[in-house]
Amino acid sequence: MHFTGKLLIAAVFSIPLAACEPGVVSEGAEFQRKYSNARKALEAGNYDSAIRSYGALLPNAGPLEPRLRLEYAHALLRDGRYDEAAQVAATLASDLTGSDRAAALAVRGTALHESALAEMRMGTAGRGTVEKLRAADTALQNMLALDAAMDPLGAMASRRSDIRREIAQLGG
Repeated sequence: MHFTGKLLIAAVFSIPLAACEPGVVSEGAEFQRKYSNARKALEAGNYDSAIRSYGALLPNAGPLEPRLRLEYAHALLRDGRYDEAAQVAATLASDLTGSDRAAALAVRGTALHESALAEMRMGTAGRGTVEKLRAADTALQNMLALDAAMDPLGAMASRRSDIRREIAQLGG
């Protein structure tokens, strides 16, 4: 992957835990324990477990739903389920603003780019691949416009350069 996991995790953490107090979320301390397990699975690289755990938490997430949905999308991305990750992140981005939206767009852009790269490696790149690359570039462009500080090392800007080069290689 072109994108460092640490930077994406930093982006995920940019969505605040809007209401961590017990009782705010319907399950209180039990919810927090389950969230901690999901988060640990994600950080440990146990993406399948993280995906299942986040999926189970989402119906009762209350005000934490945007953060959990973003972490769920990140787990899908890290598990190589790029198209699913891009869809979850797109839906989330449409509901958010500011830095929260930027974090979702970072996941979307990265997922779309990785999906396109997978198609290129398999030799199945075509018009749809070029469209994914264009959508990835747009997502990352919008992410940077919303919160350029979210890309302190230039990983997203570099990814955008790679994407533009790959579009040209595909004749797009």
